[in-house]
Amino acid sequence: MGWLTKDFERAPCTVEVSHCFESLHAHVRFDNGAVIYPGDEVKVHGDEIMAPFGEVVREQREATIIRASKLEQLWTRLTGDFEVMELCEFSFSEEVTL
Repeated sequence: MGWLTKDFERAPCTVEVSHCFESLHAHVRFDNGAVIYPGDEVKVHGDEIMAPFGEVVREQREATIIRASKLEQLWTRLTGDFEVMELCEFSFSEEVTL
């Protein structure tokens, strides 16, 4: 893999979608043990999965992993902390603002 080129990898996966009161989530587990690194992208193939309220749906799918180039990996590692801190910029105050 070069500094500017991307690699593509196909992987079987299990998709779990939960639409319950206790948990609302969607997870992808790679059945072949593939690991995602900073900057990588994942595209799961197939139709949208809709779980009715109160249910958890699991389906076997195939995914394409688009591996980040070396430059993208470096950039993601350098800027990732700033993006996380952006999510944490909040405060609590007893003052009422109008």
